[in-house]
Amino acid sequence: MTQDDIYTQLKDIIKIYLPEDVSVDKITLESHLINELNINSSHLVDVVLDVEDAFDIEIKDQELEEMDTVKTAIAIIEKKLNN
Repeated sequence: MTQDDIYTQLKDIIKIYLPEDVSVDKITLESHLINELNINSSHLVDVVLDVEDAFDIEIKDQELEEMDTVKTAIAIIEKKLNN
């Protein structure tokens, strides 16, 4: 699975949890999930659960704390898929 494939799938997951005032177009690699995309902490947990299901991986608490941008989320997913 390429980085672009992961990004596309991740973007589809994230867009479900965006507040009404944030457009899907704002999701970029550099987007901060909480500060820029306004995903609240409970929805962030939902994003992680959906990511775990979609990619068949397990994200540990420490990795969740590191997952602050779309780019870091992709890096964590990619690392898990390659192990």
